[in-house]
Amino acid sequence: MRLATVRLDGATRAVRVDDERAIEINGFGDVGELLADPDWRRRAQEASGTARDLDALDYAPVVPHPDKIVCVGLNYRSHILEMGRAVPEAPTLFAKFSAALLGANDPIVLPSVSHQVDWEAELGVIIGRDARAVRGDEARNAIAGFCVVNDVTVRDWQHQTTQWLAGKTFEATTPVGPCLVTPDDPAIAGRAGFELTCEVDGVEVQRANTTDLVFDPVALVGFLSTIITLNPGDVIATGTPGGVGHARTPPQYLGAGSRLVTRIEGIGECVNTCVMGE
Repeated sequence: MRLATVRLDGATRAVRVDDERAIEINGFGDVGELLADPDWRRRAQEASGTARDLDALDYAPVVPHPDKIVCVGLNYRSHILEMGRAVPEAPTLFAKFSAALLGANDPIVLPSVSHQVDWEAELGVIIGRDARAVRGDEARNAIAGFCVVNDVTVRDWQHQTTQWLAGKTFEATTPVGPCLVTPDDPAIAGRAGFELTCEVDGVEVQRANTTDLVFDPVALVGFLSTIITLNPGDVIATGTPGGVGHARTPPQYLGAGSRLVTRIEGIGECVNTCVMGE
């Protein structure tokens, strides 16, 4: 099953995305509201609201206002090596605020205070139930589904201090979408990992499989839920593989007009064009 939040008539709606149309899930303004209902799966499956043409959908972030957005750094072995770091013994964590989030086709707003804006294609994990100190199957069952994320990063602000937050949460920089894809969806059910790619202006800059993750989604849910209760709609960005622009020689960054395509096999893609902000 695929769920999305779309913009309609000045508001947002939660929809179930089928092969040929999207069906409104009446009573829910976004996927975050839907996941807060313990019966969300049945409500989505039985939805019979207005049908919408897929080509006309205006995607908002899958969960526009999550309680928590937790991101993981240095979690692909390939990226750890290119950054000259040691493999961590525990996940490296930082956070974002919801104002950073974008829909799957929204413009990325490049801050005028930087010329070092970089791409970071990532698998997103969305929580579907309260989870506290869970492990194994219990952690796995707390995952509502997966989505595409690009943790677009303002490198010079990230590296002003040893804390990364400043470079990670500029407004309107982080595409999250297009849909939440549940683990039992036929397109991804039974997969050991997901093929992830990133393109800038038609050139592939990142390619990896999530089997290269040091800490996989289930391990991350277990680790995070030990620290704090995870709630329905919380988003975990699981980290980026090698190929980021900052690690290239010479470094390469996004500019006005850059077209960023972030794709995960079986889940979908975000296509975002960069514009200059104030």
